[in-house]
Amino acid sequence: MKLHFLGLLLSIAVGAVGANAETLPYLNDSIDIEVRVEDALSRLTLEEKIAMIHAQSKFTSPGVPRLGIPDLAVNDGPQGVREELLWDKWDAAGQTNDSCTAYPALMSVAASWNRDIAALYGKSIGEEFRQRNKDVALTPGINIYRHPLCGRNFEYMGEDPFLSGILAAEAVKGIQSNGVAACVKHFALNNQEIDRHKVNVVVSDRALHEIYLEGFRRAIVDGGAWTVMGAYNKYRDQFCAHNEYLNKILKTDWKFDGVLMSDWGGTEDTHQAIFNGLDLEFGTYTDGLTAGKSNAYDNYYLANPYLALIKSGAVGTAELDDKVRRILRLCFRTNMNRNRGFGSRNSAQHSADALAIQQEGIVLLKNEGDILPIDKSRFRRILVVGENADFCLTKYGGSSGVKARYEVMPIDAIRKIAGNEVKIEYQKGYTSDWPRNTQVEDSLRIEALKAAGKADLIVFIGGHNKHPCHDSESYDRSGTKAPYRQEELLVGLLKEKAPLVLVTMGANQFDMPYAEKIPAMLHAWYGGSESGTALAQVLFGEVNPSGKLPVTFYRQLNDCGAIAMGEYPGDGKNVRYNEGIFVGYRYVDKFDVKPQFHFGHGLSYTKFRYGKPIADRMKIHSGDTIKISVPVTNVGNRSGKEVVQLYVHDEKASVPRPVKELKGFVKLDLAPGETKNAVFSISSRDLSFYDEASQCWKAEPGGFKLMIGASSSDIKCNLSITLM
Repeated sequence: MKLHFLGLLLSIAVGAVGANAETLPYLNDSIDIEVRVEDALSRLTLEEKIAMIHAQSKFTSPGVPRLGIPDLAVNDGPQGVREELLWDKWDAAGQTNDSCTAYPALMSVAASWNRDIAALYGKSIGEEFRQRNKDVALTPGINIYRHPLCGRNFEYMGEDPFLSGILAAEAVKGIQSNGVAACVKHFALNNQEIDRHKVNVVVSDRALHEIYLEGFRRAIVDGGAWTVMGAYNKYRDQFCAHNEYLNKILKTDWKFDGVLMSDWGGTEDTHQAIFNGLDLEFGTYTDGLTAGKSNAYDNYYLANPYLALIKSGAVGTAELDDKVRRILRLCFRTNMNRNRGFGSRNSAQHSADALAIQQEGIVLLKNEGDILPIDKSRFRRILVVGENADFCLTKYGGSSGVKARYEVMPIDAIRKIAGNEVKIEYQKGYTSDWPRNTQVEDSLRIEALKAAGKADLIVFIGGHNKHPCHDSESYDRSGTKAPYRQEELLVGLLKEKAPLVLVTMGANQFDMPYAEKIPAMLHAWYGGSESGTALAQVLFGEVNPSGKLPVTFYRQLNDCGAIAMGEYPGDGKNVRYNEGIFVGYRYVDKFDVKPQFHFGHGLSYTKFRYGKPIADRMKIHSGDTIKISVPVTNVGNRSGKEVVQLYVHDEKASVPRPVKELKGFVKLDLAPGETKNAVFSISSRDLSFYDEASQCWKAEPGGFKLMIGASSSDIKCNLSITLM
């Protein structure tokens, strides 16, 4: 339908500018895009330019029908294309044709440690956006997992900027292969939901560049993102959506030629929006700033107030023209790109894609006594306990919630794979229902414990859901204790004779003082439409788990550097990142903290042996690249995938540096007895730190140790090199 509409608009354009409209430069997609941009810009009136840089509804901004330039349509998308909303309300429009395939949360994509999986996520979800005629997909989110309380951690890609940046770049390229713009968010320093609309982040320049911007740089520069969304919070006392410091980095240093757009309600000042790089304003609240106005959208910060300043001569039009150029460039890449495909939605292939992504994201944390995979001949009576075994996890969480066409529940998938060979009983055990009812909660727990006495194996499926104060936009977690009295239930189950398999969901771990007593543990994040299928396949061994933690799982909250050294959530005005660059495993290594599970950790149903690493040179110069190869062999009796990780250690530096920093990863698929080489390329940039004095990246000559292993704590071999 949208292609027909575009044709209609182009026909209108023909009537407006003459019979030879197709020969006009801006309509000729065979010539350079910058020529087209300048030609279209020259034909716009002042009022048309102003109209293009702010919304006209919740999720659209206006085009120029007179010239055949369509409206821009954007939509939320971390886990799928959000259902249609009413024009100017957050209420669902009630359509019957706006369901989608629900994809695993981005934290699960990150847990795959697989470039191909990230690319598959992008291509597949981009096809769904294209079929729904959306021009901008508001994904991927790549804010750093600074601490385990942030309510939106599940939407992001972990604690390490190298990992998140590499995978985000692949996702961006996949999305944009459909002629749909990826929107990398939230730029930058959005690491908490408490006070997100006002808190000012105080962080060192070094931590800013090494930790909080590096993932964005890779997604934008290497991935070629066409849009970026500013964060709600402040940096240097300016809101991030129109921040002169961040804008310089984005558009001058990184040469970003796309559109910087605001988050909904993220614009706060007309003057700053004009001069500090905001190109497109969305979601300014219509019941405050614009109360009583006939058309609220015309009274956005970048609407009539901006127009009035221009007409009065208070400001010029150079900044306006730059904003419009960027929007026109976006249009030519998306809704005026006549060569882009049609997309598809809710296809069998997309279900297969969602399943493949989740299969590689599930992390086997522990497997004492080889309890897993479940042996049907050994365990004939299995009790499945936990609300998350039969709970929809795709609908909630704020803007990430979707109207999934379907969602496979774990209990249904377990019963299907178990078949008639195993008796499966299900007990809810706990409930997230609100308001709380202790009598109901006690009854559920008692019934579960009663059933546990008859089981050969207990599979507990719990963790978090996307309710407020757990994993949800606008809220942070209230603490790290297991919600809904799950700990009480788990302690009771551990007293039973049957061994226990613990399956947790969500972005974050919770306190596990009983972890040593649990023989087998899986972490499954939020898995989308095929969540249950993937989990059941891993439990019964149809799929060998290969996920690795993209975050550190702490034993207690104070083991996290952001809590122990920094501030959270701040004093209501400022939050200080006193931990600096020592985020996640960097803090764990420096202060010898013993977490529950280390960054990069993840087990398999097979075993791998690492050989001796070889480098093509032992000395490199600035600007050079060194290639390292290490053989890895599957020494087990079944196929499996191993994530080989490379960390860099600076032997002697003029500034404090982490014990190790991730600078390479390769996922190998190995048959039993098979050997493959994990090959890494390390540049002098990978050996660098951000020097605050010179405000540039600096690699100091000297010795570096390359540490290769299965996790940040499981280093298998080392190699020493020298930077000359």
